[in-house]
Amino acid sequence: MPRSRTGGYEVGRQRRARIVEAAAARFAEDGYHRTSLAEIAEAAGITEGGLLHHFPSKRHLLLAVAEHRIETTAGWWHDLGPDASIEDVLALRVRTAERFLEQPGLIQLNVLAAAEAADPSSPAHEALAARYRAATEDFAAILQRCADRGQLPDGTDCAALAREFIAVSDGLQLQWVLSDGATDLVAGVRDHAHRILAT
Repeated sequence: MPRSRTGGYEVGRQRRARIVEAAAARFAEDGYHRTSLAEIAEAAGITEGGLLHHFPSKRHLLLAVAEHRIETTAGWWHDLGPDASIEDVLALRVRTAERFLEQPGLIQLNVLAAAEAADPSSPAHEALAARYRAATEDFAAILQRCADRGQLPDGTDCAALAREFIAVSDGLQLQWVLSDGATDLVAGVRDHAHRILAT
């Protein structure tokens, strides 16, 4: 009996997700440049041709893994709950930096994806720009709830503060990569959190 179009779509979606998860794991362990498409295909349990059916190049896979990382990180923030205090928010920022360091290959990948997305002609540009907009809006909403409870100074621009938090995190990740890990990513995020609390 022929497979239904809906069933075929679901199988393809699941296979694509499996490829992205396998790529994220390999990139995290060995780094983007040292990981081959053949290794990712083997880890995903498919042929390299099957992988290329879903992702025509390694650059397309880089984008998909970068989007997956943003979505995963956003999921950590959704677990905060509506009653989270500004102290809870800042503590999670520090924990997020710690979790990034548990998979250093993905820090390098984040920097590579950002560089790729900086080119307006790249397929990564609009996709990652949309992910960043969504992440900023979600984070701003969390901060706004804190501001509404009087936990941030009157007149705080929560959208601007959300962009600042993301910029600090991304900037420190870039410095971490360029310094071969010498930059203390967690300490940088923690120091920034302390300055916010001191305002």
